Amino acid sequence: MKKTFNPPSVRRPFGNYNHGLLVPSGASLLVTSGQLGIALDDSIPPDVASQAELCFEAIKVILDEAGMDFSDVIRISGFVTKREDFPAYMAVRDRYILDPKPASTLIIVGGFTRPEFLVEVEVTAAKVM
Repeated sequence: MKKTFNPPSVRRPFGNYNHGLLVPSGASLLVTSGQLGIALDDSIPPDVASQAELCFEAIKVILDEAGMDFSDVIRISGFVTKREDFPAYMAVRDRYILDPKPASTLIIVGGFTRPEFLVEVEVTAAKVM
């Protein structure tokens, strides 16, 4: 059982996340590489929401391969190239996250390895086995 931390002396979270999660000893830990919005056929959608969907679907498959799901995610790090893409990314992210809400960071970056990439997402997950 993960324990969440949102101390009253710290401003409450802006969205669907917790400031901290404590993972019990003995948990299996999974760390993913950043997932980009690219399909199996190498197509890349032109908008951040569609790319984010591909990112989270790839993460879902990786979690499943590890015997986990989004309830096991303890941290999400998202990276977008434009501040105005924040709401579209968050709408997709919020459809995937489950309780307990993970810790979360969103960073606006100058770009990725190819200019058509608009978003990248990585997660850390932990599960008591």
